[in-house]
Formats: sequence, structure tokens, C-alpha cells
Amino acid sequence: MTRIKAALPAVLLLLTSLPARSQNPPRLDDLKREAVVEIAGMQVFTQQMVDQIFSYSELGFQEFETERYLTGILEGKGFKVESGVAGIPTAWVATYGAGKPVIAFMTDIDCIPRASQKPGVAYHAPIVEGAPGHGEGHNSGQAVNITAALALKKLIEKYHLAGTLKIFPGVAEELVGSKAFYIRAGLFKDADIVLGCHVSDDFGTAYSQAANNSGLVSVQYFFHGKAAHAAAAPWSGRSALDAVELMDTAWNFRREHLRLQQRSHYVITNGGDQPNVVPSEASVWYYFRELDYPHIKELYELGNKMAQAATMMTDTTVTQRVVGSAWPCHFNKVIAEIQQKNIEAVGMPEWSDADQTLAKALQKEIGAKVEGMKLKVKPLEPPKEPTGGGSDDIGDISWNVPTVYLRFPANIPNLPGHSWPNAVAMATPIAHKGSTAGAKVQAMTALDFLMKPELVKQAWDYFNNVQTKEIKYTPLMNAADQPAIELNKDKMKEFAPELKKLYYDPARYKTYLDQLGIHYPTVKKE
Repeated sequence: MTRIKAALPAVLLLLTSLPARSQNPPRLDDLKREAVVEIAGMQVFTQQMVDQIFSYSELGFQEFETERYLTGILEGKGFKVESGVAGIPTAWVATYGAGKPVIAFMTDIDCIPRASQKPGVAYHAPIVEGAPGHGEGHNSGQAVNITAALALKKLIEKYHLAGTLKIFPGVAEELVGSKAFYIRAGLFKDADIVLGCHVSDDFGTAYSQAANNSGLVSVQYFFHGKAAHAAAAPWSGRSALDAVELMDTAWNFRREHLRLQQRSHYVITNGGDQPNVVPSEASVWYYFRELDYPHIKELYELGNKMAQAATMMTDTTVTQRVVGSAWPCHFNKVIAEIQQKNIEAVGMPEWSDADQTLAKALQKEIGAKVEGMKLKVKPLEPPKEPTGGGSDDIGDISWNVPTVYLRFPANIPNLPGHSWPNAVAMATPIAHKGSTAGAKVQAMTALDFLMKPELVKQAWDYFNNVQTKEIKYTPLMNAADQPAIELNKDKMKEFAPELKKLYYDPARYKTYLDQLGIHYPTVKKE
């Protein structure tokens, strides 16, 4: 007990000093105490999940090893697992318990291209050159939620508590490619609250719409022309690539006359095969981001208009498909206020000198502000006027069920996001400690709602009478749109053989750092 107490913040030591109670039902504080102690004792298990998923490094819709690993854990612990939900092979829902309330846990599992990075090394050092990697930190979230859920399961069994736990994976979140399909499939129709989580460099939560959050439509345009010899008979051809370039040029000219709140960007995914053949096929992939449903639709329709205009100029045709969509996130005030109290009770992890050395060395390496790891939790602040920024398809869930998003402290501050620096800490003690802290908060927050039905009612009152009083959810995708489950298949096929050689083996190594032979921390010598 002394070792466990040493790892807990002072505000929780009071709870751990209380004697266990035998009354039925137990006090909420006693349940939280037991959950925190249980999670503290699961640190090795949590660490292994963080490291294992990090080693898989699977892109969106191709998270097969991750899916097998996590569902295997959950089935082995007595959860009922339904696989392949919403028409997505790597999607699943794990369920335990019975009755109300139904508490759903959500976090993402995919990684990003070209972010392979040796953990604990404060400069660019890919594990596999050019390979994908967890430069977004998604490898840590399921460790948070599953650790919390397993601690809750023990309490449900021990005290015969009513309530149902559900765990979901955010498949292809970086493509905003799954959660709107989850909603369409009715996967959250019986959920009472949703506890989402995402890696961060701070420890906090929020309500309403974040200032730096946008919704979006992700759409691919496929232009179809006519092939011909590019030198001998170019007049016989109709270039699909010309259409792509004209659409992109038109969009870039139009940017000057769009709202400041919009964000839009594209990549040309197919520019033809070789220069001496007029491209008969070419494609471009756009993200149209805005602050609300009407403006997202307006931006999307403008993109469609420009695509059609490009076909008229080039005598080509165009087809399109929506790859993914996301409503802007709106998080529940009642749940956030409860969650914030638990964040403050758990407190920031205790960062070691090695953790701080790694953080400062990486910040210096990339030219960011050098200040190390944060030491205080972030207070709950009133929402600010949205100005636009990133997107997350948990937004669709948040407009159907009262939802919050815990930001747990498992990464280094001042990083650029979506790149190799954001992978440096993600299989190190920083991620291990931050994920354990996040699991405590998720479990404690779930217990608040399991034990106090009036809180569930209050969360739905905010949802019905504040959030959705004047705005109702309408899907951004069409009924005919289907998950783009073939995306990233070729990329993973290219890198999987090398990545598999380096999958984490916890039976032989205490940590992934040990397996890779990395001294923690590894920094550039002055």
C-alpha cells in the first residue's frame, strides 16, 4: 500500500486512507478510491497496451493488428465483442454489464503516414524509413479507456452495480472516416453518456465548441478524360489532369473571397501515369472545413460547382464520393464539470528528470519554446468564440449523445502535431504515466454517472434544452455513401513486412524502449 500511495496525489490519499465499507450500495468516494487503487496496480498492463499499439503503426481502415489485440484483451476479460460493425472490418463494440446507465468510451486507433519515429529519441530517427507511425498519439487512448473499463468491471461485479459499459474504437479518425457511419448504424442509440479521450500535453476537459474546432466534409473528385499520345496526337486526348489543376487553381483564387473561418486543403491523389500519355484519369481529395453545418454545406457545394466548371473547360466528366465527415464538436457542460473535478483530484503525473530532459531536448531540436512538461492541470474555462481549426468525427457523436473529451497528459508541449516529433514520447514513461492518469479520471467520471442517475438526467437536459434547442443533427453524408475501407491498403502492404519484425514483445522485454535498445532519454550531445 505504501508504494501505491506514493504514486497518488495528496487529495486522493485521504480517500485511500478510508476503510473499505461493506454497506450496499457503497459510497461513491469509496468506489472511486477502489478504482484508483486498482488502476494504479494495473500500470504495467496499461504500459504494455501503449507500447504494443505504438509498435503496430497502422493507418486508417487498416488497423487489423490493433483490432485483434484489443478485442482479444476484452473478450478475455469477459466483454462481449461484436466485430465489423457499421460495415467497417476494423470497427467493433465491446459490451459488459446490464441496465442503465449505458456509458460508452470512445478513442481513436489509427496512425498517420511517414511518422515512424524511435520513442525516447529527441531528434528525427525513424524506426522504419518512410513508414507510418503514431505521430498523433492515438496508441495511448485505448490504454486509457480499457484500463478504466476493466477497473469498473471489477466494481460492478463486486457490488452488483447496475449499468452497462461499451467501448468503441475510433477507426480512421485521421480520415474522419468512421464515426458518422457509427451514428448511421445506430451504435449509440442506447448510450446515456459518452466519455471520449485524446492524448494531449495538458490535463483538462471542455464544454461547448472549442475555439479551434471546425466540422468538415472530406470528398474525392475523380475526373475522367480520354487518353492519347501526348506528342503525336494531343488533340485527340482530353486531360483529366488538366481538370484537376483547373479546379485547384479556381479554388485557390476563390480563397480570397471566403470567410476567414474556413479551412480548405487538398492533395492530388492521381496525376496520370507517365508524361507521354494524356491522363485519362486523375483525382483530387479535398477537406472543406467550416464552423457549422450550413457553412460546411455551402463550402462543399462550392467545391462541387468548381469541379463541374473544370469539366466544362476540359471536355471531361467527374464523379465524386464523400470519404468522411464531421460535425463540429459540442461537448456537454454537465459532464465536463464533473470530469474537471476528477482531473483536479488526480492531478498531473510526477515527471522525472529524464522526462523533462527529453521534453526540453525535443523542443529545442524543433525550434519550439523550451519549457519542458507541464506541471499543473488545466482549469475548466468558459467557451470562446470559435475561429476554426482541426476536426474530429466524434463531433457527430456529440450531436447525438451527451459527450465529453478528456485531454490526458501523455505527450510533450509545443509540438507541431501530425508529424514525427509527436511520436517521440508516445512509447516512453511520459505516455505511460499520462495514460494511467487519464484512466483514473475516466473511471472516476463513469462512477459519478453510474451512482448518480440525476447527473445523467442533467446531462440530457443540457443536451436537449441548450445544445440542440435550435440546432438539430443532419448527416453531412448521403445515405448511399459507404466507408472507404480500401484506403491505405497499399501503403500498409508496403511497410507491414518491416514493421512486423519490430512488433513489441512484452513476454521478452519490459518496455518497447528495451526491445529497441534505446537509452531513455536519448538526446543530441552539445
